[in-house]
Amino acid sequence: MSKLKAQPQPKPKPKPKLLSKPSKPSPHAAASSSLSPPTVLPPGLSAQPEGYADWLADLKARIQTAQQRATLAVNRELLGLYWQIGCDILTRQKAQGWGAKVIERLAHDLRTAFPDMKGFSRANLMYMRAFAEAWPNEPIVQQLVGRLPWGHNLVLLTRLKDSTQRMAYASAAIDHGWSRNVLNIHIESRLLERTGQAASNFELTLPKPQSDLAQESLKDPYRLDFLGLGREAGERAIEHALIKHVTEFLLELGAGFAFVGRQVLLSVGGDDFFIDLLFYHLKLRCYVVIELKGGRFKPEHLGQLSFYLSAVDAQVKHALDGPTIGLLLCKNKNKVVAEYALRNNTQPIGVAEYQLMESLPPELQTSLPSIEQIQRELGGTVGADDLAAENEEP
Repeated sequence: MSKLKAQPQPKPKPKPKLLSKPSKPSPHAAASSSLSPPTVLPPGLSAQPEGYADWLADLKARIQTAQQRATLAVNRELLGLYWQIGCDILTRQKAQGWGAKVIERLAHDLRTAFPDMKGFSRANLMYMRAFAEAWPNEPIVQQLVGRLPWGHNLVLLTRLKDSTQRMAYASAAIDHGWSRNVLNIHIESRLLERTGQAASNFELTLPKPQSDLAQESLKDPYRLDFLGLGREAGERAIEHALIKHVTEFLLELGAGFAFVGRQVLLSVGGDDFFIDLLFYHLKLRCYVVIELKGGRFKPEHLGQLSFYLSAVDAQVKHALDGPTIGLLLCKNKNKVVAEYALRNNTQPIGVAEYQLMESLPPELQTSLPSIEQIQRELGGTVGADDLAAENEEP
């Protein structure tokens, strides 16, 4: 028998590959692919939860209070240290007869031991000695002058010799937050010695304690030498200069005064009247009318000022404001005459003098060369404007 050969099986034809149709991109996918990543807002611009702003304000206030307490504590410790060093110097000099050279040696040794610490110069050690000598009682240092920076205390030590005056100016500097320069200016102008000295009828026309506060708000005399005007200046020239130098004038008036206007119009019965200067006192909560008189005080001046006070009370004053106060500033006055004139006046008025820059004595006026003489000496190369520029402060 013959063997049958197996026939090879035909290979299966490969199935044709189906080409898939390209899918259309989703409009959402296209939109999302074209968008940039979401922007992250900085913390300062993010939305605040309810109550956050009040909480933040409270935290800021507490932090500032803590900073102030820390500064005051450091200052008190420093002042206490300076006072103790000054006491030690005084005690050892008295007990052992040490001279001034020991302070120089002490300054050298302390600066060598504490090279990064300031305040141990010979001059400052001498001030510490004077500080301890001026304030022998430690409670005063802790409770009063210890609350002022060392620079303020140096001003009190060098500018005032009387301990009562030192305490008064130290208290005022603490109460009003005076800087060192402002303290210096007020001592130079004898501010506290002039405060409350104006002639007035406040005790008769204002209730307490407003009458006391009103009296303390006025001075006599007012120093207007910052205006640069001579004693012969007239009322309008002084008024114009006061507005030009209103910042200095407010400083001279004292704490609480706010400027309202100059030549303020008041219409009464169809007639127009103009107030020289109108202010508002923030502590007294009332308007203050200031009238300037270029000459000596006369009793009839009070009639015009009283009329202005009545008009301001009727037309300007708010129902919650106190009675309007008047201040008459004149070149000079007889205090007895002013007190008599104020006695029966029903409006609260004070009368005070103002002081302008003193004119040069006649002997100096004749000895000083004129601008024309200087021009001739210099060949006419220097003019009046140039000289004025030389005299201006930088």
